Amino acid sequence: MAGFLVLPRRWVAERTFAWLMNSRRLAREYETLPGTREAMIRWSMVTRMSRRLGRPRSAGRH
Repeated sequence: MAGFLVLPRRWVAERTFAWLMNSRRLAREYETLPGTREAMIRWSMVTRMSRRLGRPRSAGRH
């Protein structure tokens, strides 16, 4: 295969990784155990989702 090929919905995964990298703890490799690393990723996503759910809804959104 030659050239650039756009993968469908690749931006969804890359956007999620960008959100995760906003967490200071995940920006570097502090954890040595995989279970601890997984827990920090889950904690980061829970924090992100709870902030999104806690926002007041704007009038234009459904």
